[in-house]
Amino acid sequence: MAQCQWQPNFHSICIKKDLSWKCRPSNRVSINRIRGVECCSNSSFPVSSTTREEEVGLKLEVGNVGKQRGEYEVDCFVNENGWLVRRMIETEEEMKKVAGVQAEAFHEPVLIFNDIFFEFFQAEVLSGLLYRLRNSPPDRYACLVAEPSSDNPQDIVGVVDATAFRDNDVLQYLPGAAEYLYISGIAVLNKFRRQKVATALLKACDVLARFWGFDYLALRAYEDDFGARRLYTNAGYRLVSSDPPWTTTWIGRRRRVLMVKQVLHESTTNIH
Repeated sequence: MAQCQWQPNFHSICIKKDLSWKCRPSNRVSINRIRGVECCSNSSFPVSSTTREEEVGLKLEVGNVGKQRGEYEVDCFVNENGWLVRRMIETEEEMKKVAGVQAEAFHEPVLIFNDIFFEFFQAEVLSGLLYRLRNSPPDRYACLVAEPSSDNPQDIVGVVDATAFRDNDVLQYLPGAAEYLYISGIAVLNKFRRQKVATALLKACDVLARFWGFDYLALRAYEDDFGARRLYTNAGYRLVSSDPPWTTTWIGRRRRVLMVKQVLHESTTNIH
């Protein structure tokens, strides 16, 4: 199996002068050239307006998705601790796998008809993913996936979304920044948790931020989710603010915290 070439001060990031990152000779994924700053949303992901047939039957029109996903080839962002992280391949099969991972992580079981509700929830996640791919430039949104780093094809075990954002409520904590990379939707299949999959996904987001030229990453976590907050703290994120109490507790919503991380850009002399 081909391995990432280790750069002493670059944390298992494979970069070549032509911006082709090689971790293994298969599953090549395209990422677009860095472009100038473009407009981006300052709110959460929009709700998909797909039809009921797409949501329930999972029938996707993916023919035009990904046709202009970039001029440079990227094999992987991180390959360590047995996990490889790459950009999602925009096929119907792979998008369904991504939706399945996120649906398992975020679906709240119900007492009756749980399987039916789960299928609807997975369809909603899938339609939202397709919406973002159709409406986001390739250097403004990316879905990264983790899989075992072996020579044999493996299923996806973890997922994370990374989106360019420009929200003033966040920018006030990011000195000199006009925008940032927002991390969301991080999910790992239950049987693969506590195996450093999420750590690999977060490191891959660091690499993507460097590649796209961002100085900061930001994410939100529930205030009472101490496991997730510990994960983010260990990954270099620091807490900067919390949701105001009047927007959460009295209407039954869980309070969230905002955590940010400054990107450490390496000198171009370290790039081979």
